[in-house]
Amino acid sequence: MEQTARKLNKRERHKMALSPFEYYPQIETLDFNAISEGDEFYLQDFGIFTASIQEDYTLRLRITAGRITTAQLREISKIADEYSLKIILTARAGIQLHEVKSEDVLHLHKMINALGISTWQTFGDNVRNIVTDVYDGIGETSVIETYPIILQMQEYFLKNRDLVGMLPRRISTGISGNRTNVTSFFANDIYFALAIREGRYGFNVYMGGKNTEIAQNADIFLHSEEVVEFFIAFIETFNTYGLRFTRTRTRLFHLLEEIGMEQFLGYVKEKYQKQWEKAGELIVEKRDFGEYESLKADKFAFCYETDFGRVTPDELIEIASFAEATESEVRLCTDHNLYLVGLSTPDVPFTNRTYSKTVVACAGSEYCPYSFWNIKDDASYLLPLEKIRDRRIQIGISGCAKGCGRHQHCDIGLIGLRTAQFGATEKGARIYIGAEHTQGLSVGRELFEMAPLDHIKSIIELLIIEFDQSGCESFESFASSVLNIYTTEFLSLWILGSLEHSSVQSLYALQKNSLETEVFEHEKELLLQCFPTSSFIALIDDQFDDAKRYLIKGLWSKGQSDPQIAPSIQKLLVSKKYWEL
Repeated sequence: MEQTARKLNKRERHKMALSPFEYYPQIETLDFNAISEGDEFYLQDFGIFTASIQEDYTLRLRITAGRITTAQLREISKIADEYSLKIILTARAGIQLHEVKSEDVLHLHKMINALGISTWQTFGDNVRNIVTDVYDGIGETSVIETYPIILQMQEYFLKNRDLVGMLPRRISTGISGNRTNVTSFFANDIYFALAIREGRYGFNVYMGGKNTEIAQNADIFLHSEEVVEFFIAFIETFNTYGLRFTRTRTRLFHLLEEIGMEQFLGYVKEKYQKQWEKAGELIVEKRDFGEYESLKADKFAFCYETDFGRVTPDELIEIASFAEATESEVRLCTDHNLYLVGLSTPDVPFTNRTYSKTVVACAGSEYCPYSFWNIKDDASYLLPLEKIRDRRIQIGISGCAKGCGRHQHCDIGLIGLRTAQFGATEKGARIYIGAEHTQGLSVGRELFEMAPLDHIKSIIELLIIEFDQSGCESFESFASSVLNIYTTEFLSLWILGSLEHSSVQSLYALQKNSLETEVFEHEKELLLQCFPTSSFIALIDDQFDDAKRYLIKGLWSKGQSDPQIAPSIQKLLVSKKYWEL
């Protein structure tokens, strides 16, 4: 036991000394101006954490299945207004209240939890807010309403003294009974996806997803009435057998990588004590969603586009008032937007003021000390937003490698970084493309390890031009049928060559490779066809790296950074402590 204790990571050692449930009464006498590292760990389990460079606090609110009452909206708005808080909608259909002063933390924590909204287990090593599609139970493609299932799942783990903060690492859960979903759920640790087997609808189970990985098929089919018991067995198995040593290798993904899916499911079966059926046919289809959507029972829905997840108290009051007047309902979605559902007519008095509907952007440097960009502000001018919105291209932007913007589970993904690669140190981005995310086939591939901020728009606009020329119905189908038949080394060089020539050499029109031709030689020949007079062609021998470096230096390198594009960054590099958390 002593040897095991020495191997445990720091957070686990805190848990062994005092469980978070046992710690909780201490917050009544805690000085929030002088908390210890241990206090930081424990407070996260109750939705209290420091997330800004000013060291103010943030409260994270669990909005069950994204469903919130107008009364709750009004109270949250009132609190935010009275205490000058910033309101952010999260990618798990929750709410964060930022810039909470230390002297207000305890009081506001109690006020929020008195509203019928829980802050418990919204951070730390817990089952996070369970997500489903915003049109759950009411959408035209909704087959099984999952809200009652989610309530039962939540009843099991919420404020369960044996589970509060005690898991090896967080568990993200998704479940959808809809044929079509606004966002993909394959980034979750466990995902119950609509499926059919022998003529009866239920759920296929997928496990081991995270922001950089696709959840894998566990080859299990569950009927609706079996989901909760299986979920309980799953959580207890992970809690018993999960890895608790090196902090960066404690996710379910790492456990499955170490022991394999078969052995893990064997442990689950011991706790489940029932037989399950093999997976059925996955019923998840691609669909683009508009500003208005038709629902069941001749009702309608409206998507209120937020400012990349940011909303004001006045906006919430206005939305709540309209919902009450029209007897409609407000729901939060994993796309950072608010939805009015149950409208009698497709008519609202709101004018969407942004083009952010298909863009998921993390909190950014305004609210998170680990982000290298002010993501939400930068996105408004760095992206061709109108073109993106018109074509329903899903964009994910993360401010660091943690991936809160789900940058590899969308059509085009960006990680905000900083670099001196092109001259003076400035902000840049790693770019991903090609995810086949709707049915969980693949995550996005790295297109550029680093691109300067002032060139991101031109890269994305070039991809959009090619997408338009392809005639594909969606960017995802364009990725599947065009982008993903080429290596990323070729694609990056093709983009750089097109930027150098200020013209697009159509990928869609290029001759496809035959099985008899080696991939590199085929792609080399295509580049020669597209750019026969370009000087970089001579640099291609048995690889593309030299040609790529040549073009990057010519196109992107500069002596000094533009202060309008890349303001100086007053932050340290990501610390080890962050990765341990």
